[in-house]
Amino acid sequence: MTIEELVKGYKNQEYSPVEITNKHLDQCRIYNAEYNAFITICEESALSEAKRIEATMMNNRGEHGILQAVPISYKDSIDTKGMRTTNGSLIHKNRIATEDANVVKVLKENGALNLGKNNMYEYGFGITSDNPFYGPVKNPWNTDYMAGGSSGGSAAAVAANLSMASIGTDTAGSIRVPAACCGVIGLKPTYNLIPMYGVMPLSWTLDHVGPITKTVSDLNIVMEALTKRPYKKSGKEDIKGLKIGVPDQHFNEGINEEVREIYQKALEDFERLGAELVAINMPFATESIDIATTIATAEVGYTHNELIKTSLDLYGEGAKETFDKSRSISSFEYIEALKKREIMSHKVSELYESIDVIATPTLPVPTTKLGESEVDFGHSKEKVGDCMIRYTCLFDITGHPALSLPCGITNDSMPVSLQLISNHYQEDVLMNAAHMYEKYYLNDFYQLRNSLTSH
Repeated sequence: MTIEELVKGYKNQEYSPVEITNKHLDQCRIYNAEYNAFITICEESALSEAKRIEATMMNNRGEHGILQAVPISYKDSIDTKGMRTTNGSLIHKNRIATEDANVVKVLKENGALNLGKNNMYEYGFGITSDNPFYGPVKNPWNTDYMAGGSSGGSAAAVAANLSMASIGTDTAGSIRVPAACCGVIGLKPTYNLIPMYGVMPLSWTLDHVGPITKTVSDLNIVMEALTKRPYKKSGKEDIKGLKIGVPDQHFNEGINEEVREIYQKALEDFERLGAELVAINMPFATESIDIATTIATAEVGYTHNELIKTSLDLYGEGAKETFDKSRSISSFEYIEALKKREIMSHKVSELYESIDVIATPTLPVPTTKLGESEVDFGHSKEKVGDCMIRYTCLFDITGHPALSLPCGITNDSMPVSLQLISNHYQEDVLMNAAHMYEKYYLNDFYQLRNSLTSH
């Protein structure tokens, strides 16, 4: 069921908020042990809010938001008032947030119900969700595989129908990577379009907050709630004449052959819908991992400086390694990376003088198995952390909106995704292209996803 169908069902009194909330809470209780998508399930508060909303709806009192009684969840680095917010850490295992993050306030105002807090990599330090304290998030398509990260619990919860949508964060790909791994939709909006207030920072110049949903239509509604822009009503009926930029380097290198074939088919599908493919040159993209790593590593050391002084022994080994690297980065290297970021952002924006959208694979490979540290390309090996952000981190550096959209399935029945990128503040162009692709080419994918992950 989509969000639109749920809200319509409420209006037609086909079901009630309490009924739907109880159904999702039951799913969470039963299946969270299998996927480990939640650190905290907020049963009492979710049911209490559902009863309150149901009473107002029955008495026809007050304004009903576009997410009225829609059950969602939040990455556990996002503050939720009166609820445990651990940041996936041992240090904050008992921390109770005193205020809602901005994104939580806005969605509450639109009627959303919070089911709980999703599992994540400790403080968002990694692109997997292999948490040393709360355990790894497992992929609902196949629990031998990782769900991606660091917003892995958010993507797994949505893919497994434990939550209708979730809010994650993205610093190098942490919304799009798990969305791709779990076969759902993930959007990293334009930098600062959605305020980060109340979200534990990782790298304040790269951090983004955004939604993960099951469908593009769900994404449109959540984004409309978040930004008060009419995404769900502004889409065109076709994409004829849409110019799609196809990079002729970097994004087609070091890539799994099966992913390459599925990506090429997706491009051909867009051509069948009337889009025009335009070759573009992005040589600067090869520096993106180095620049993102320098900026993020330097900033995370500063962000955690006080906690490091008092609680270093309570961090996981991955975090400690990050702090060691942070201390080795000079002020010159950091400033140089920021300057390169400025130049990169300008160069990407210039591309939109001749195109509307850029299309790349989201990931160079399908998701890897739990615990794997390297990706084997046969002739070479690459660290999982570097491989998984190779195609995504550029757009955190430049701040352009980027969306991960399923586009196929491997022979091992694991999802493959396409990444679409538009110019700053043109999420409507991005989502319309995604909507048209979904309309004509994702019905079979969704049926298979539902058959594998639904309960």
